[in-house]
Amino acid sequence: MSSVDTFGSKGTLEVGENSYEIYRLSAVEGVERLPYSLKILAENLLRTEDGANITADHVRALASWDPDAQPDTEIQFTPARVIMQDFTGVPCVVDLATMREAVAELGGDPSRINPLAPAEMVIDHSVQIDVAGRADAFERNVEFEYQRNHERYQFLRWGQTAFDDFKVVPPGTGIVHQVNIEFLARTVMTREVGGVLRAYPDTCVGTDSHTTMVNGLGVLGWGVGGIEAEAAMLGQPVSMLIPRVVGFKLNGSIPAGVTATDVVLTITQMLRQHGVVGKFVEFYGAGVAQVPLANRATIGNMSPEFGSTAAIFPIDGVTIDYLRLTGRSDEQLALVEAYAKEQGLWLDPESDSYVEPVFSEYLELDLSTVVPSIAGPKRPQDRIELSNAKSAFERDLPTYAPEVRDLVDEAEKESFPASDSPAITPNGRKTVSVTDTDGKSFDLFHGAVAIASITSCTNTSNPSVMLAAALLAKKAVEKGLEAKPWVKTSMAPGSQVVTNYYEKAGLWPYLEKLGFHLVGYGCATCIGNSGPLDEKISEAVNEHDLAVVSVLSGNRNFEGRINPDVKMNYLASPPLVIAYALAGTMEFDFDHDPLGRDEAGQPIFLRDIWPTPDEVQATIDASIDRDMFTKDYADVFTGDDRWRALETPEGDTFAWDAESTYVRKPPYFEGMGMEPSPVADISGARVLAKLGDSVTTDHISPAGAIKVDSPAGKYLAEHGVARRDFNSYGSRRGNHEVMIRGTFANIRLRNQLLDDVEGGYTYNFVKDAQDTIYDAAQDYAAQGTPLVILGGKEYGSGSSRDWAAKGTALLGVKAVITESFERIHRSNLIGMGVLPLQFPAGENAGSLGLAGTETFDIAGITALNDGSTPSTVKVTATKPDGTSVEFDAVVRIDTPGEADYYRNGGILQYVLRSLVA
Repeated sequence: MSSVDTFGSKGTLEVGENSYEIYRLSAVEGVERLPYSLKILAENLLRTEDGANITADHVRALASWDPDAQPDTEIQFTPARVIMQDFTGVPCVVDLATMREAVAELGGDPSRINPLAPAEMVIDHSVQIDVAGRADAFERNVEFEYQRNHERYQFLRWGQTAFDDFKVVPPGTGIVHQVNIEFLARTVMTREVGGVLRAYPDTCVGTDSHTTMVNGLGVLGWGVGGIEAEAAMLGQPVSMLIPRVVGFKLNGSIPAGVTATDVVLTITQMLRQHGVVGKFVEFYGAGVAQVPLANRATIGNMSPEFGSTAAIFPIDGVTIDYLRLTGRSDEQLALVEAYAKEQGLWLDPESDSYVEPVFSEYLELDLSTVVPSIAGPKRPQDRIELSNAKSAFERDLPTYAPEVRDLVDEAEKESFPASDSPAITPNGRKTVSVTDTDGKSFDLFHGAVAIASITSCTNTSNPSVMLAAALLAKKAVEKGLEAKPWVKTSMAPGSQVVTNYYEKAGLWPYLEKLGFHLVGYGCATCIGNSGPLDEKISEAVNEHDLAVVSVLSGNRNFEGRINPDVKMNYLASPPLVIAYALAGTMEFDFDHDPLGRDEAGQPIFLRDIWPTPDEVQATIDASIDRDMFTKDYADVFTGDDRWRALETPEGDTFAWDAESTYVRKPPYFEGMGMEPSPVADISGARVLAKLGDSVTTDHISPAGAIKVDSPAGKYLAEHGVARRDFNSYGSRRGNHEVMIRGTFANIRLRNQLLDDVEGGYTYNFVKDAQDTIYDAAQDYAAQGTPLVILGGKEYGSGSSRDWAAKGTALLGVKAVITESFERIHRSNLIGMGVLPLQFPAGENAGSLGLAGTETFDIAGITALNDGSTPSTVKVTATKPDGTSVEFDAVVRIDTPGEADYYRNGGILQYVLRSLVA
């Protein structure tokens, strides 16, 4: 709460019969030229100015922002609220419960550990597609979900009653980001402060990287690790540097046949190539008014895929129309418009008073140039024009199919120069005859579409693509087309509103006819909860090493994420997901290959069943209304009979169950005193893993299915858990014993300490043999040997997974040395007391001759004890023969706040000591 008002900005805003206290931006000279996103930050600082952590100089630094300068000014951003999903949110509540006990042990009041900012959790990551392609899929999957997650859900119900200002949206309601834009987001917040109603911009941080979806509503927010979110809930501001802001101008209009998904894949590729890591992206100009709100949200959602911190649209008439459609009150609509106009946050390029903001960098896209696209086979930014999809698949297949690779090599050796390699056709490839468990017989082959799933927050919140998919299904069914029998089809909408408008439009029967039955309301396939393939299909894929594919309407397609049997994964719009289910193969040219033939024997092409923009819009107009949203969200926190029937533990502190395999008290605060121990240099460290470029948090953090023979699988078996009840790593994030065993255990991880080995393995220098990463780490811990990780470029890109940092720390890793970090993971490492270091500019492990067999000494860290942060530290890597390599590694502790966290051993320890003190 502000106790200082240097600029005299505090004032009153009258809206209708209501009066609100606000902090006027017009009181600060220079703010009017700032981008929208920086105006939000400026208001945040004005309102929270306290003369100590947040001063007038911070406000002036924003007002005099130099768009061309590199970020170097630290500010403290205080988000208005925190939003969580259950995979990342459960550990937050576990940690808060543990902190309550730790406070008591240090002589404090446990009830002081309480969210100071509104915190809302949506349970959306736990539903798995065990059952698909049949009418009872939803009911069966929800039943399995409650059986598997009974302990977790009881724990969350305890949290909802034990903590103030913490609300839970129960399972089966929708995906967190869609629920956020349709219901939870306020755009302008109000809160009573000292008996006065204060209005201020809605801002948030979330425990999921796609929190940026809310940027489409003009809400500044982004994904952080769970550890940062916990600190924000406890009143700690987010330490950040004033960023560079990339202005992105949109012109023209989307042509017929092109979807919002195609636009966002194009923008993703553009921004990833431009380089926006650590920057804000802001859309501006007259063309913004032509972008529907759902499309804005789709674009904002993909911000992590192009690497920016946020990708925001200002508030305008389109924002108000969407808030009205989704059931926000007239009072709220009036406040949002009046507040935005008063503060210069309203976008109206035609207005005489409009001042075009200045930006650090500029990009522009003519929407009329966008073409139908997909992305894959393993990264969201690898866009492929649909017309080139078949040839791109043939180009990439040899990487995933050994015998095809050998065939290419042989052909090249015999008759082709390197610059003219041959296309590989089905004629040169094996097919495998399969009879599935339903008795259907067919041939499987490389490129067979094993999964076609309409899923994920990115697209299921967008009626234009969801209704386009349904209309395409209707036309396909009317022409007698069917999905291929080897395709696992599924529909996981982002909220119950989607189900309602499908029913109102009469389109559900057509989707179901093609196998796209409702399987659940959740992230599902996109988070890796695709469920098992048919048993016989899985056997054939693994026995014959087939490179089958998935096509999903998601935002993530990283290696090993979607399904352990599926090597190649492609992102596509919902209608294209259905098209690929009809085609059954990635080796398909939609322009020239027919999907089937009609009764007269005439070929049916995709263009024959693709709905027109007018058809889609007419269906939207006829099937979606305000009452739909108002009714569905009327009792959103109540839940169904299963949720209400859960027994709820009581008390300020949680009664931990020593036998639980889901929720256990973590060791972060064991032996912690009021004063932190001095920071020490690192000596004699061993390399736990030597990794290449683009190692994502999916590679590091435990995710997906738990294998029987893995350390985590063995742990569960030892604790009496049957294989069928293993559940996923994500569902067991509240148990550090499971999670530490799954860290760096991704089936596609390539540790360069080993030759041609994939998975969670390393070379154990204690045993002098190959070992699992977990078991090796335990051997090193027994000897008191610290550990380091060596990495390449963009280390830690992907989801904001706190367990990528927590697991790293609990394995005994003291430092991670890479060429570059993605923003969230770097800060999360510091939050867990792990030192992020970068190789000298232009250098990497290879150029320095590091094999990973060395022992590492890192000197100069102790300078932090004096209150300063060294820019570099000296690293000495001693090889087995006694020779050594020395280099100065760049210390990536970027702000004084981060230095405080590191000195305390982590952000939670810092917060805990601060609260008790």
